[in-house]
Amino acid sequence: MITGNCSSTTEFLLLGITNNPAMKVVLFATFLVLYLISFMANLGMITLIRMDSQLHTPMYIFLSHLSFSDLCYSSAVGPKMLVDLLTKSTSVPFAGCVLQFLIFCIFTDAECMLLAVMAFDRYKAISNPLLYAVDMSSKVRSQLLAAVYLVGITDALVHTTLTFRLCFCGSNEINHFFCDVPPLLLISCSDTRINELAIFTIFGFIELSTISGVLISYCYIILSVIKIRSAEGRFKAFSTCTSHLTAVAIFQGTMLFMYFRPSSSYSLDQDKMTSLFYTLVIPMLNPLIYSLRNKDVKQALDKLKNKMCL
Repeated sequence: MITGNCSSTTEFLLLGITNNPAMKVVLFATFLVLYLISFMANLGMITLIRMDSQLHTPMYIFLSHLSFSDLCYSSAVGPKMLVDLLTKSTSVPFAGCVLQFLIFCIFTDAECMLLAVMAFDRYKAISNPLLYAVDMSSKVRSQLLAAVYLVGITDALVHTTLTFRLCFCGSNEINHFFCDVPPLLLISCSDTRINELAIFTIFGFIELSTISGVLISYCYIILSVIKIRSAEGRFKAFSTCTSHLTAVAIFQGTMLFMYFRPSSSYSLDQDKMTSLFYTLVIPMLNPLIYSLRNKDVKQALDKLKNKMCL
């Protein structure tokens, strides 16, 4: 609870991952490679889907938005973290912290929703392929994408408003490498119960809804696949879902561990390692998962290579 006047905070200090100078150089080199791979892979996926007319289908349009979300939230965190590893000054202005937090929230929420939408898209494609083009028309796609970003923006605005209305009248040192909810709540001298309730209710509802949507979609997908008579047809139907299931398991599993574990098991060092995984590693893995296991993407890449060689 606030015990005195709430002084205005003009900047925060990000304590980062380590204070060891030698370790910082190693981490900088490692994370720079990860971020560049992530940036180029996601940007390449977006460009490839836009350039190849054969990839202008609902599945790949949603995939391009997944890459866009990965690109945005990793770029909200990665460059600042890399700069802080090389410089002594790790301060971030109050407005900069708000903006980083807002962008990060918007696109992590959008990614949760997109994974559920992509599961629904796979259900429509497998259960009734003849009506797939009608069921997933451009109007339906636009409505689904509008809902994805609307939920992301709304949830981000709520959490940003609740977090940065708090008083930070003591230390302004954030024991993290970016502005995230748990370390910000730890340094606040205000009552944070409303914030904690909002995390468990709003973000919890989003997680529950998206995971339930994925599970229900795949239950119907399994029932539809069982009805396919040929073993080759069943294998082909399931093979279109493996990349998506891998992406869902990695992202949602990390998010559940990060924000819904018991407070008694909370550890700042563990929190930083988990955050590194979903801010740098997952955005790098998603385009690789979809490109390495997808025949259409491989064919589009081969066509692009052939054009460039001519």
